Order: sequence, then structure tokens, then C-alpha cells
Amino acid sequence: MRYIDKIIVHCSATPEGRDVSAATIDDWHKQRGWSGIGYHYVVSLDGTIEYGRDINKTGAHVKGQNKGSIGLCYVGGVDSDMNPKDTRTEQQKESLLLLIKTLKKMHPGAEVYGHRDFSTKACPSFDAKTEYKDA
Repeated sequence: MRYIDKIIVHCSATPEGRDVSAATIDDWHKQRGWSGIGYHYVVSLDGTIEYGRDINKTGAHVKGQNKGSIGLCYVGGVDSDMNPKDTRTEQQKESLLLLIKTLKKMHPGAEVYGHRDFSTKACPSFDAKTEYKDA
């Protein structure tokens, strides 16, 4: 198993209410020339958690931070005009919290961050580091 010290939360940057699957994100990432989806997990609008990239493989979700991290992506993150907005549904919030708590048990010492903690991007459109500091 890979050594993990970071769990990094992302958004799909899709408009509020538009659901997309891990398979769709996989297609988007392949169109960018990647080997496949860069995230390890995707959380749909209804809270369903889908597998993305194999957890034992290094992700492709934050430049310079992929080696020791797991990438989680919730569907949404922007309003209808593509402006950053925390669009998480209650189901997504519940699933993200459950997933993060589970991953932290599997990887003691791992800390939670948002993509924005390593980039100038707004992603995931909320402060994941603060929200999940006690998860």
C-alpha cells in the first residue's frame, strides 16, 4: 500500500445540479492525454461514492502533491455561470465526511486539504482543511 499523508478534496467544476459520473470524468481526463481519471473517488449528487483511479496508484489531481495523496472529487463546485460555489448536497456532505473518516483510519496521520491549498484555483469552492480538521 502507498504511504499517504494527504487527502485532497476537489470539485468537478460542473454547474450546480448537473450530475456526472466517474466514467465521464475518466473520459475528460483521457481527452487531456492522461492515462485515466486522476481522482481516486468521486461523490455524485445523491452521495454515491464511485471508484476512480486505483487507490494503490498515484493520482493525477494536484501538481507536485500526487505521490503521497488520495484525491476525492465531489460533483459540482460552480454555479450556472461557472463561478466558484459550494454546491455540495447534504448527501454529498455526509458521504464526503464518511469517506474522509474511513480514509483517515486507514492512513493515520493523513491530513485533509482542498486543491486550493496547493493552487490558485478556488477548487473545491469551500475550505476543506478547516471543515475536516477534526474528521
